[in-house]
Amino acid sequence: MALAVILFTACQNANKKNSPDQKSGSVALTAAGATFPMPYYNMVFKNYTEKTGILLTYGGIGSGGGIRSLTDKVVDFGATDAFLEDNKMAEMPAPIVHIPTCMGAVVIAYNLPGVDGLQLTNELLEKIFLGEITKWNDAAIKTNNPGVKLPDMAISVVYRSDGSGTTQIFSDFMTKISKKWAEKVGAGKSLNWPVGMGAKGNPGVAGTISQTQGAIGYIGSEYAFAQQIQIAKVQNNAGNYVLPTIESISAAAKGDIPDDTRIMLTNSNDPDSYPISGFTWIILYKEQSYNNRSKEQALATVQFLDWLVSPEAQNQAATVDYAPLPEKAVEKAKAILRTVTYNGEALLK
Repeated sequence: MALAVILFTACQNANKKNSPDQKSGSVALTAAGATFPMPYYNMVFKNYTEKTGILLTYGGIGSGGGIRSLTDKVVDFGATDAFLEDNKMAEMPAPIVHIPTCMGAVVIAYNLPGVDGLQLTNELLEKIFLGEITKWNDAAIKTNNPGVKLPDMAISVVYRSDGSGTTQIFSDFMTKISKKWAEKVGAGKSLNWPVGMGAKGNPGVAGTISQTQGAIGYIGSEYAFAQQIQIAKVQNNAGNYVLPTIESISAAAKGDIPDDTRIMLTNSNDPDSYPISGFTWIILYKEQSYNNRSKEQALATVQFLDWLVSPEAQNQAATVDYAPLPEKAVEKAKAILRTVTYNGEALLK
């Protein structure tokens, strides 16, 4: 499988002040993983390169690919929208840590020209994605959308064909709202889908939906916004129909966050929350002295991640429709980064 690499050219302006203090062009960082946060990563990685001269290379290959790349130690860090459960953590070659970087929404995108403001209950989502409702003018959809002219058209479900944290977030939500889904399909990065057609990455699913009348699927919100794909209002835990906004995504994180930040935020109890929201994480090895890795490389890695959760980087999230981390998540991320070591010595103070 070819690595879809997004490469940013290092800025060589010697007159710029580097912060953190790194020699311009002396270090390059490589990462791979989730496509869900790529629009945000594209922007902030480029800005960091311009700021410091440190080259950053990112391959958008899905969360599963990011985890594999870190396992194989071919990247400085991986990226995933699905945190590693305890059993998966134990399978890694060495202890890893999770650093949340921003919050995003998985939206229910569809392609029905002239049908705007579609509202979907939990039961409708269950039946559509299990293949039990197959036509857009089904009585149950019509009853829930009075006054909306729904076409006599087949429903075409589109899902992720690759191992995906976006799928993890969506399916985690589905297991919480549907006992039948939990029993028949479950949650995970890769699933045995009962119906539909697969596409690779968020860009692939977005492209398939935009080109297929009657299609419905789940994608990272920014991909729907960028391609102007229709988005359904989704029923949250309080029964409210909600669209993803910076405010409704942020509302999903109002509860407690564990110290290791491994938590799914779907189906939040907050009445204002968008129900298919979640963190996305960078994962890296807690001990950085492996594979003849230099201390300079290790320090550059943690300094970049410390900057990524700083106000300077977080304030850029909303410009590409992601929600910045809540302060309590930033505090926990910074505390975790200060446990990362090189030959047993903390890299950040």
